[in-house]
Amino acid sequence: KHVHSSLLDWTLTAVLLLGLLLGVVSAYPLPSSRTNATLLEKRWESLFSRSMLGISGEKPDLNWESDYLLGIKRVRRLYCNVGIGFHLQILPDGRINGVHNENQYSLIEISTVERGVVSLYGVKSGLFVAMNRRGRLYGTVVFHDECKFKESLLPNNYNAYESQVYRGFYIALTKHGRVKRGNKATTAMTVTHFLPRI
Repeated sequence: KHVHSSLLDWTLTAVLLLGLLLGVVSAYPLPSSRTNATLLEKRWESLFSRSMLGISGEKPDLNWESDYLLGIKRVRRLYCNVGIGFHLQILPDGRINGVHNENQYSLIEISTVERGVVSLYGVKSGLFVAMNRRGRLYGTVVFHDECKFKESLLPNNYNAYESQVYRGFYIALTKHGRVKRGNKATTAMTVTHFLPRI
């Protein structure tokens, strides 16, 4: 009788979990196969943050780009589809540029520092990406305000990274993989569009 009771409890738990998962899947339909995987990733991160914070999934004013759980760290490569296509890399000497082939210096830890604002940290170089008042990117060991970037999701599912200190200054790469000055770039230019890739 005890075995039958525990089997019934386990079955009931499994059915409840399955029902919960089916409800979640129907509430968050999968995008078409042509849609970027980044959008799906953002939806799941949003769902995760809602479940951790206990926020109702029905709340209409929440959006994917600003609903990250504070403190989430993502290790990605930031791909810019200009020229032959480049990944942002942070070199040990503090230089930042684009590299076509993935390498150890193009692995970047994206960390949320406040809602909608992230830091970009070179995993191998041990340096943060920062932008000075002239719009130039540089790597620094010390985290400070110039290391904060507003991350926004663009209509094409790429991200743009705007300096939080110097508004209107964006991280950008030229078609040759060199860093473009942040004050010379806008989100209308593909040089500012980055796709976080695993």
